[in-house]
Amino acid sequence: MALFDRGSSAMMARPMMAALAGLCLAGGFSAVARAQGAPQTITQTRIDRSTLATGYRVSKVVGSVVVNQDGDVVGTIDDLIVTPNERVPFAVLSVGGFLGVGTKYVVVPFSDIGVVNKQMMLRGATRQSLLELPEFKYGT
Repeated sequence: MALFDRGSSAMMARPMMAALAGLCLAGGFSAVARAQGAPQTITQTRIDRSTLATGYRVSKVVGSVVVNQDGDVVGTIDDLIVTPNERVPFAVLSVGGFLGVGTKYVVVPFSDIGVVNKQMMLRGATRQSLLELPEFKYGT
C-alpha cells in the first residue's frame, strides 16, 4: 500500500499535514516574538490637552525671529537641541550675517526665550551681546 494513495489514508494525511504546517508556523512566529527583546515598561502619564494646545510646535519655532524687549531683532532660532541629561532644550540662534554669510551660531537655554505677542523674545539681549557669546559649531 502506498503511503499517499487516493484512498482513506490520503484523507487522513491532509489534516495531519495542515496541523504540522500550523505548528511550524506557530513555532516560527513565537521565535520572532522572543527575538524582539525584553518587554517595554513605558508608563503613561496624564497630559492636560488644554496645556498642550497653548504650546508651540518645533517646526513653527525653528526659523522664528528673536527680538529683545525693545522689539529689536537680535537673531533667529536655527535649531532646538535636547541633550540626554537635561530636561530643558537649548536654542541655537543664528546672529549677524546676511543670507547665511557671516552668521554666527550661539546657544541659549530655550527657557530664557519667552513668547510675547506671538514673538520669540530674549529679554536683555542685544545683537552685540549675543555675538560675544562662544560660537556653537554643529558636531558630526
